Amino acid sequence: MRRGSQRRVIRSALIHLVLILGSIVFLVPFAWLVVTSLKEDEDMSQFPPVWVPRQQATVQLRGRTLRLVRITRDDQRVTCAVLHETETGDQALEAISPARFRGQRYRVPLSATTKVKRFAPVWSNYPDALKFLPPETNRGLVFVWNTLILSGLSIIGTVISSSMVAYAFARLRWPGREAAFVILLATMMLPGAVTMMPVFLIFRWLGWIDTLRPLWAPAFLGSAFNIFLLRQFFLTIPNDLEDAAKIDGCSYWTIYHRIMIPLIKPALAAITIMTFMGAWNNFMGPLIYISSPMKMPLAYALQLFQTAHGGEPGLLMAASAMVMLPVLVLFFLTQRYFIQGVTLTGIKG
Repeated sequence: MRRGSQRRVIRSALIHLVLILGSIVFLVPFAWLVVTSLKEDEDMSQFPPVWVPRQQATVQLRGRTLRLVRITRDDQRVTCAVLHETETGDQALEAISPARFRGQRYRVPLSATTKVKRFAPVWSNYPDALKFLPPETNRGLVFVWNTLILSGLSIIGTVISSSMVAYAFARLRWPGREAAFVILLATMMLPGAVTMMPVFLIFRWLGWIDTLRPLWAPAFLGSAFNIFLLRQFFLTIPNDLEDAAKIDGCSYWTIYHRIMIPLIKPALAAITIMTFMGAWNNFMGPLIYISSPMKMPLAYALQLFQTAHGGEPGLLMAASAMVMLPVLVLFFLTQRYFIQGVTLTGIKG
């Protein structure tokens, strides 16, 4: 193998190694969330951390299901079944293995025993987390419905408004177009905290406080980043297609929705995914505008769940995992379109 080929192989291997290590670093918090949602309470605060969900092993003995522990006898570890606990805190045990100890009974303090644990996820944390929600929310379905409404309307508004404005910036010629586009991009530099109070006052004047409208109505006014993304995609479409449509008598509107929109589907898919993720995880908006519990989306409801049950990390992590699941499923099912849209791989003229 030539020296140049060796360098390319080594460089490629190093790049992949760095990417793998970076992926592991980013996956650790998610893995910890999932593992914690499936652990028993006593494994939550152990150090070093327990990364494998476990439960105390049991055995069937004379028709009874008994828990297993280990004790030390004659410098040997003996596995015993817990017959019962005494009022003094001791445990009555019966040896199970090894064979020479089988059947012997002991009474030892609780501190002298070690639980026998095996891999067994605590799946009950998930239904138990739903049971803690207020009954009127129908096990959280009200929160899910509110979030789906917000996500759906936000997606519709963002796709329609951003694509129309981007088409105007990319394909139409009108006075002041470049200056208007620069002003549009300048709005991306404004922190959200700067516009928070004026926007709140506008929605209060409209009487929209404690409704879902302030959370989805702005989507119909376009987004600077999405408009920029779509404009760049529109610019990659050959002018010959538009000229041919004009010769056939098509109006700008017909060209937009019958020719241009089908050609920018990858970019629209990327915007749809990002809008869905933003609406699904939106916490600040409901915190500002919503006060009625029955109008809360999932992100705000999760915060209230944390406030009420922060001392039960298993249930909290289970609730968090259920909130994250739809976003993860959507991303993995559509990641090809997302990557294609973000990299702007359009038709070259």
